[in-house]
Amino acid sequence: MTLLEVAPWTLGAAAALMAVLWLLSLKLRNASIIDAFWGPVFALILGVVAWRAGFGHWRAFLLAGMVGAWALRLGIHLGRRQFGHPEDARYAAFRRADGPTFWWRSFFKVFMLQAVLAWGLSLPLQAACVAIGPAAVTPWDAMGVLAWGLGLVLETIADSQLTRFRTRRGSTEEILDQGLWRYSRHPNYFGESLLWWGFGGVAAAATSAWWVWLAPAGMTYLLLRVSGVTLLEEGLIARKPAYGDYVARTSAFVPWPPRRSGT
Repeated sequence: MTLLEVAPWTLGAAAALMAVLWLLSLKLRNASIIDAFWGPVFALILGVVAWRAGFGHWRAFLLAGMVGAWALRLGIHLGRRQFGHPEDARYAAFRRADGPTFWWRSFFKVFMLQAVLAWGLSLPLQAACVAIGPAAVTPWDAMGVLAWGLGLVLETIADSQLTRFRTRRGSTEEILDQGLWRYSRHPNYFGESLLWWGFGGVAAAATSAWWVWLAPAGMTYLLLRVSGVTLLEEGLIARKPAYGDYVARTSAFVPWPPRRSGT
């Protein structure tokens, strides 16, 4: 089965999962539940690829395992962070803006949007799983697994440090500038980006197609300009007076030694 043949099945699966989550969000009055399923929807998509097309080579199993491990960790982390807490500020703002119509608007602007976005980003991964690919290990394979592993470790450590900080901080105005956060204002997002470039490396080895790099490039753009760094820092600078000093001395994304004051 080719990518064109399997793609409608994977799109349908992603949309079906998000539709179920939408119904659950109406009952809970909390659209934040979608965040915990951002990673798992990719695992579901590759599971449908395996069901409909089969995995014909070892690299497909490797890539599915990499995606599955990432999805499991991210899903558990976000699920624990959200459980028992109010709706995330992003979705609460949508709810206020849309008023009584949010219940149906959220189906399209939150749940179906993320279904289509996840499906689009996963197309290179789907292509890699149905491709034949070389039997031997290639440099792209090695670099991909290395980038994925390093990214997963960085993301896990950064998320753990952030969780401990939020638990122990004495004031909401405190700044986390220790550990990995001393070298990057968003080390968790950098780890996520690096991990996706790892996916791209294995996909490139399987397909030899340039367009598979659109997935990590697209994810990096989202992390930097859409749902990640830019969106978060607009609020942080407004809420935390000390955050401006942190911005002045600390790299935004790539971990780097902090700048000295006055330089």
